[in-house]
Amino acid sequence: MDISADIQAGKRKWMYPLIRQGRFYRWRSYLSYVYLIFFFAGPFIRIGGQPLLLLNFMDRQFVILGQAFWPQDIFLFVLASLIFLVCIVLFTIAFGRIFCGWICPQTIFMEMVFRRIEVWIEGEPAARKKLDAGPWTKQKIWKKSLKHAIFVFISFLIANTFLAYLIGSPALLRIMTEPVAQHLTGFISIWVFTAVFYLVYSQIREIVCTMICPYGRLQTVLIDQHTLVVAYDEVRGEPRGKLQKNADLLNLHGDCVDCGLCVSVCPTGIDIRKGTQLECINCTACIDACDQVMDKIHKPRNLIGYFSENMIHAKEKPSFTIRMKAYAAVITILFCVLGYFVFSRSDMDMTVMRGAGMLYQEQPGGMISNIYNAEIINKTNHDRTIRIAADNPDILIKYIQAPGIVSRGGMVKAMFFVMIPAKDIHTAKTDIQLKLIFNNQVIQTVKTAFVGPPND
Repeated sequence: MDISADIQAGKRKWMYPLIRQGRFYRWRSYLSYVYLIFFFAGPFIRIGGQPLLLLNFMDRQFVILGQAFWPQDIFLFVLASLIFLVCIVLFTIAFGRIFCGWICPQTIFMEMVFRRIEVWIEGEPAARKKLDAGPWTKQKIWKKSLKHAIFVFISFLIANTFLAYLIGSPALLRIMTEPVAQHLTGFISIWVFTAVFYLVYSQIREIVCTMICPYGRLQTVLIDQHTLVVAYDEVRGEPRGKLQKNADLLNLHGDCVDCGLCVSVCPTGIDIRKGTQLECINCTACIDACDQVMDKIHKPRNLIGYFSENMIHAKEKPSFTIRMKAYAAVITILFCVLGYFVFSRSDMDMTVMRGAGMLYQEQPGGMISNIYNAEIINKTNHDRTIRIAADNPDILIKYIQAPGIVSRGGMVKAMFFVMIPAKDIHTAKTDIQLKLIFNNQVIQTVKTAFVGPPND
């Protein structure tokens, strides 16, 4: 499949990859089954009453593994995103574009779902190519209609599941069961997502991997001679040639018999024998195909396999380089920092500030008061009724604006007087501790300063 000629001619080169089931294809299949089960079941799985994953950007509510996060925790998302990016960099340096071939949703849905349906309905590559090139007969209309109807249905399921991760499964069920007029935005969103997924998997396909996704461009910057990628062992395979007994006896050819199967099975249409290429997604389809050929001609496997450039040309063993160790150390440090913030994160947070520009006030009964403003944030998924109390029982709290009920993920402001007996004030500034209390339990203790006249 020569893609370059079609690109120069301004034509779309449709891929008709052959499926060859080998050890790597089976492992990828098992991984895809696990992924698909978790993907479609994820919005309905509950951990402690919370969804497994929820990314509700509209209501600024996020749940990961049953743990609720709110906009106040934005620094945790920034830190987690940074860790994710560094992990991608490390895995790319070590294993090339393995994420694309094994974990990326685009590849899993395209190769393990939509491609299989296409083969089941339209047949092997030669039959599919002939069907596309042929006239619109009854058989072609039936096969194309059936295929695209199933594509639309699966895209609809994916769209609903994707939306459930954004708005939550209860909201999705309301959209599906209640009148459309009550959820017009959600209804339109479902069909927009359906159209997008359908176009991606029926029309755009491998162009997502070769042209749209920036990860492929990033790969060329990060990989080096130590990176393990799907590669052709040209030292062993060249010069390639058709299988001939005399040539084999005279050692005129390498192990590559130039069968072209590695090209026929490639979902992006490249020839792996031309070296590491931008379009290679490390799906290992060429490894399975080549291993089957090597078995038939009684040659060792792994003519195409996971190799680094140094493994092929310098016969070196895979190594964990200094650059890989440096990125691994950075990831470890970032994970430790993220773990510390996650586990030390409180369910509620209170900030107390003394009234700006306000001096102390003398109150009846020999009391001195200061006015304070408090901001209380509820990071849980439940409404909470809270109150503020002083650590010292002789210190009184008199509310101007009581905090009352703090809604889930919400914030309230409170204004109150702190009143201390004048006889207990011995310095111009006295440190006091205020407690945030919920259900008679102290959630947080905040230290602040109280200003008053010293008692001589």
